[in-house]
Amino acid sequence: MRRQHLFLLAALSCLVAALAACQPAPQRPAATAPAVAVAPRAAASPLAGARQMLVVVSEDFAANQGRMRRFERDADGPWRPVGDDVAVTLGKNGLAWGRGISGEPPVGGPVKVEGDGRSPAGVFTFSTAFSYRPEDLWQPSKMPMHRVTSETICVESINSKEYNRILDENTVAVHDWDSPDRMLRPDGLYRYGLMVNHNAPDTKAGSGSCIFMHLWRRPGAPTVGCTAMNEPAMLAVQAWIDASKKPVLVQLPRAELKRLAPLWGAPEIVAAMEAKG
Repeated sequence: MRRQHLFLLAALSCLVAALAACQPAPQRPAATAPAVAVAPRAAASPLAGARQMLVVVSEDFAANQGRMRRFERDADGPWRPVGDDVAVTLGKNGLAWGRGISGEPPVGGPVKVEGDGRSPAGVFTFSTAFSYRPEDLWQPSKMPMHRVTSETICVESINSKEYNRILDENTVAVHDWDSPDRMLRPDGLYRYGLMVNHNAPDTKAGSGSCIFMHLWRRPGAPTVGCTAMNEPAMLAVQAWIDASKKPVLVQLPRAELKRLAPLWGAPEIVAAMEAKG
């Protein structure tokens, strides 16, 4: 009896072992490929393609005084300063983010509107140079040139189809504007200048108009939204600026220049603007 019992126990053990062998092996979780970090695509620099640049820096958005320096480069190489920095005056109420080629304005800081007394902050191209007597320039202009006459105006009326344009009144059949900016001024502030492509060519009514670089009234006298300088500085700019080099204006408070210039691939301009002269 005892021998039969032992035989049954052995048989039972063999059966349990056989059943266990028939169970499928536990499945390991499938190996996953390591995650690959994808860097966000960098936005195109507004300086791409430009080989000349005017940089204007103020201390903050409220300041109506600044410094300007010219820069140039070969192809997409580093920017090199040209000449010394010079004093400029800005809008009487400082700077506000304008509509240029640097994209939507960042959060923070005022946004420019018509009549706010602020110069536009951002990056901008130029449309045309202008002068009362282009023949008096140091050398022939390498920009499109508009000779200013008694007929020359810049239209600031928001509802005009000519809003934010320089034109000669005698060339337009319908005058749908009021109180334009007459450019042949007794004080000669527009004797030499450049029109900045702020709020252009995709002009938005009420976002600001007729932004120039021009002669100042006197040292330290702010403007109503333009950037002004002494006559030697303006003539130097006029002689240097060249449409074929796709010149741009970078106009920013100092903190914004320090933040944005490296993102735009031009960190070297920060140090150059920190140095005086």
